[in-house]
Amino acid sequence: MRPDVVTFWHGPLDRLRRLCLRSQVAVGHKVTVFSFEPIAELPEGVGNAEAEAVLPHVFAERLRPPERGGAWRDWTTLQFSDFFRMRLMAENAGLWLDADVLLLKPVEIDMTKPFFAWERPRQLGNSVLYLPSNDAIVTAFEALMAQDELTPDWLSPRHRLTFALRKLRGGSNRLSDIRVAVYGPAALTALATRAGELGCALPKKSFYAVHADPKLFFEPSDYAALIGDPGIIGFHISPKGRGGEAPAPGSLHAWAAQRFGLP
Repeated sequence: MRPDVVTFWHGPLDRLRRLCLRSQVAVGHKVTVFSFEPIAELPEGVGNAEAEAVLPHVFAERLRPPERGGAWRDWTTLQFSDFFRMRLMAENAGLWLDADVLLLKPVEIDMTKPFFAWERPRQLGNSVLYLPSNDAIVTAFEALMAQDELTPDWLSPRHRLTFALRKLRGGSNRLSDIRVAVYGPAALTALATRAGELGCALPKKSFYAVHADPKLFFEPSDYAALIGDPGIIGFHISPKGRGGEAPAPGSLHAWAAQRFGLP
């Protein structure tokens, strides 16, 4: 089945995210971006939905206090989106794709099974994610969100030790402060292991062929093998501050911009 695509965004969209959203529409998906404020310059065909009904804005304060004036702090958007995607799974909303996932072809999934891929040798990525609403991973996140403190029972021994030492030394007692991705890929990997679902994971190259090395996307290169590999469905790009750059001639970025029509 070709699912609807859903994601969350907070703030203005840069050039790269607009390109990636265009690619998701171009290959045939219905795409909806959830946000707390209307998003300017959404690509044609991309819908915009209210995020508050899925996960209230105030939930972010359980991750860390906002800045003066109410703005979210550095990691808040990333961690909030980790919870937001699980709420969308609980609501059967569709396939989650990060806004910086560029698709080469449609994503087809079995709606009765988890869908994700390896990001690293021992870690799943959560940039591409589908879970049935009754999946054990979704249930675990729902139970976590019902707690006063967002301290998961699947936390690794290393993170437990780091958190305990931080509190002992008088540091933050918020788990969210120990690591930006504590509720992200590490959590997904731990829960998929516990649920016996690692066998559902696609190979790394399915979506993460350029993820850890953005120069493979942004800089001139011989990218023919990447776009010609039938095992590659798309690219999670992880731009690391380069999302506003104009495409460099001879780069995979330039090829994608020409294919999907974004100058």
